[in-house]
Amino acid sequence: MLVRTFTSRVTLRVTLRVTLRVALRAALLAVALASVSRAQRAAMSAWDEVARRLQTADTPQPGYHRYNLPRRDITLMMGDVKVATSLALGSWAGFAGEPGSAMVMGDLVLLPAELKAVLAELVAQRIMTSAIHNHLAGETPELIYVHFDVMGDAVDIAVRLARVVAHTATPLPVSSPPPAPLAIDTAVVFGTLGLRGRALGAVAQVSAMLVSVPVTMRGEGMAPALAYGSPINVQAIGTGRAVASGDFAVLEGQVAPLLGALVSHGITATAVHSHMIGELPKVYFIHFWADGALGEVCAGLRAALDAAR
Repeated sequence: MLVRTFTSRVTLRVTLRVTLRVALRAALLAVALASVSRAQRAAMSAWDEVARRLQTADTPQPGYHRYNLPRRDITLMMGDVKVATSLALGSWAGFAGEPGSAMVMGDLVLLPAELKAVLAELVAQRIMTSAIHNHLAGETPELIYVHFDVMGDAVDIAVRLARVVAHTATPLPVSSPPPAPLAIDTAVVFGTLGLRGRALGAVAQVSAMLVSVPVTMRGEGMAPALAYGSPINVQAIGTGRAVASGDFAVLEGQVAPLLGALVSHGITATAVHSHMIGELPKVYFIHFWADGALGEVCAGLRAALDAAR
């Protein structure tokens, strides 16, 4: 009888200890989950605040948050072609990392009359100007593209960047484009390029990654899609005709073969330059303009992609 009682007491104590351990682990897990949930809510709130400050929506991309600031106020012509805003008139800012320590990059599409004030405000707001140059050749009106980068608190940077954008005629707040029927053969674009993307109205957009090694800047790793992706935009013009613009981000050894492929397919390289300062390894950006039959334009762009891979 005494043995049974002793055994029962021992069993009870063991059971209580196990129960307490399980309860403690559950409590610790609940605290951890609550902390993660609070952090996630705080991050979401910060990205929403960035959107509010910049007066445009957060459109998350792989590895970063993107805020588009399209220049819908500009009517851009390339010869007889009215260029769609989404083809070559997209100012934007991308935020990678955490809200408290974000890496921010992007570029602003400017008219020449806006350049002086924008550059002065970038300096005043402690935002690095990393490039000033063209992306197109022969456009009307002339455009200037200013690239920038900065690191720090995301909301604070958004406040400062908004002061820069205020020196342009960028329509704010940014509204969603009106629904438009699909007017481009996406099967030809996506199938020929071997890339999936998105399309709205007459424009199809894809993005490739041609730099296969990590790139750092000031000792920090960079989000590939933010810093050195290769966007390709294709716009249908009438029956069977298309134009295309964008840029290929490549390393030094890829420049010559890519340029050769563009030339051999009748595609004009409109610029070869940098977008960043101090990145390792050095990344070169090759902008282009293509005009011709949709299938031929896409075949030429596919050849350029293959030459750079």
